[in-house]
Amino acid sequence: MSTNVATVLEPNPKRVGQDTGGIESFFYDNKIVRDFGIATVFWGVAGMIIGTLIAFQLANPDVNMGNQYTTFGRIRPLHTNAVIFAFVGNAIFMGVYYSLQRLCKSRMYSDKLSKLNFWGWQLIIVAALITLPLGITTSKEYAELEWPIDIAITLVWVVFGWNMFGTIAKRREKHMYVAIWFYIATFLTVAVLHIVNSYELPVTFWKSYSGYAGVQDALVQWWYGHNAVAFFLTTPFLGLMYYFLPKAANRPVYSYRLSIIHFWSLIFIYIWAGPHHLLYTSLPDWAQSLGVVFSVMLIAPSWGGMINGLLTLRGAWDKVREEPVLKFMVVAITAYGMATFEGPMLSLKNVNAIAHFTDWIVAHVHVGALGWNGFLTFAMLYWLFPRLYKTQLHSKKLANTHFWLGTLGILFYAIPMYWAGFTQGLMWKQFTAEGTLQYSNFLETVLQIVPMYYLRGIGGVLYLSGVFLMIYNLYKTAKSGALEANEAAIAPPVVKEVSHNAGHWHSWIEKRPMQMAVWATVAILIGGLVEFIPAFVIKSNVPTIASVKPYTSLELQGRDLYIKEGCVNCHTQMVRPFRSETERYGEYSKAGEFVYDHNFLWGSKRTGPDLHRVGGKYPHSWHYHHMLDPTSMSPGSIMPAYPWLFEQDVDLTTTEAKLKVLKQLGVPYEDEYIANANQELMKQAREITADLAKEGLEVRPESEIVAMIAYLQRLGTDIKVKAEEVEE
Repeated sequence: MSTNVATVLEPNPKRVGQDTGGIESFFYDNKIVRDFGIATVFWGVAGMIIGTLIAFQLANPDVNMGNQYTTFGRIRPLHTNAVIFAFVGNAIFMGVYYSLQRLCKSRMYSDKLSKLNFWGWQLIIVAALITLPLGITTSKEYAELEWPIDIAITLVWVVFGWNMFGTIAKRREKHMYVAIWFYIATFLTVAVLHIVNSYELPVTFWKSYSGYAGVQDALVQWWYGHNAVAFFLTTPFLGLMYYFLPKAANRPVYSYRLSIIHFWSLIFIYIWAGPHHLLYTSLPDWAQSLGVVFSVMLIAPSWGGMINGLLTLRGAWDKVREEPVLKFMVVAITAYGMATFEGPMLSLKNVNAIAHFTDWIVAHVHVGALGWNGFLTFAMLYWLFPRLYKTQLHSKKLANTHFWLGTLGILFYAIPMYWAGFTQGLMWKQFTAEGTLQYSNFLETVLQIVPMYYLRGIGGVLYLSGVFLMIYNLYKTAKSGALEANEAAIAPPVVKEVSHNAGHWHSWIEKRPMQMAVWATVAILIGGLVEFIPAFVIKSNVPTIASVKPYTSLELQGRDLYIKEGCVNCHTQMVRPFRSETERYGEYSKAGEFVYDHNFLWGSKRTGPDLHRVGGKYPHSWHYHHMLDPTSMSPGSIMPAYPWLFEQDVDLTTTEAKLKVLKQLGVPYEDEYIANANQELMKQAREITADLAKEGLEVRPESEIVAMIAYLQRLGTDIKVKAEEVEE
């Protein structure tokens, strides 16, 4: 046996797989883990810097820097993509590539696939970094990247799955630990979500239209959006928690049975909850009710996972005082518990009526992102780097300082945003004793929360400063050791299953990855199918309205500019059936009004007023001045100016192609209209410029501002409601 130990102590990749006395020696690939770790830190800093920038942009419009590539509307999706897919995405790969090898007692299936996964993912992130500031976006939240990048994401995700399942197939440990179940469910569900939501028809290389329209597009998008949070920000991190927490605490998982219940109930229930993002919208009531019911049910499996994590620390709480890794993990799991209690609460209709479209939702999301994802990622990095470099962490004191800076950052971020959210929700609904809106000017509600936006920005600075301390600490740690790129290990060809699990009813599936994959896929498909089939097949879910017509060619170009500038990040287009909203905006929105909207633009946050009934409310000149200098029309406005819309021209070469694609998707454009699309466009544009000229405003008909005005003036004008009908 001494010879075998000597072999392990001196790694030699040429001897991988050598059988010595029934024990195989092999090598774990630590280099790929290190690479993903570095990428995690790099993109984390980039995403957080952009997040801090946009936080201050909402407090002071001058921080938009006066050019079209750095406005809040353009770079807000860059922040979300960088944090979710770059920072958290690389952290997932880092944790999975480290833990999967050790749980399977096998090197990753293919080093080439590992490298392809790494570099492919980084190139996708770079593509997002280039395209989103250019305004190349679909506008669909967490799915803004255009179709060529969607295809690249699919290919890289397949590479990851191939590598993962290949490793599981050649494992030396027959029993699949609970973390692997979550990895399998993550891969399968993200693949389904991405493919279904990314159904789109290309117009040009960087422009497409969603295959779904209006209500149906909204249902698919929030089925995707909610479950991107569930199966990208939650399930893989739960798998990582089940691996790294017991390792860091040197304690077994509290309850194996609870982990089984946690896994299956979570993946089955989560997939149904998407419609709770669309309460009081034009989505059919039955779908909204399904979302509410399953969202409330979600608290049970979510808290089951939190309790399983915290109780794993029984007998190790004394270590929490000294060990920064455990500190980060405890707060991460607690933040997960808070966010998964708040989510079901926010899905209750009476709470949602106050909270939705406000900064309360922003606070809720960031408790999860900064606390759960951020802190668990930091814990993994602090735990991994000393082991990858065979040394000690450079400074526990610095790591503890990072912990307290990060915790303060979360508090400075979340508390002001909760306050802002409560303020907004209540001010929007406040009536006077005479029965009129107390704050009829939406801007009054915005000005009240500007100080909270400054405090939120300070919270971001505190959180980010802790990350810079971590970078220094990890760098010094790496410098004090040497990367063990190929870590030697030994294991029998197949390790017999652990005795305590023998005969357990669940053990048969834990040893069979394909069965696990099949049943996990069935569990996640049921909810989506139950929601989608009636919504798409039964026409009464989206009643048509005869007066609703397709957009004119000029309005369509204006709508695409609205998408390009990211206006949907601050403005909704969904008037809910509340008296406070119909008094402020006009008649509530109907499902049939959106049948030609590819993509839907209902929005999810009101930093500015809802725009669904803005058409005809103001003259063309008001929109002209408002886009050129928002404060000239709305003193104190935090909206940036858009001077480039007055200088740049609409790309007329795309008009006909856009109409043809939309006709393929069912929008009833006549062939003759398509053939003369640009002539019709210029005819309507000249009418608008002639009207502007009456007020001394000279503007070229082909300029982008004219198309934007045309679109804004169209919004909500397809239906006419008589006064007596409103009263009823």
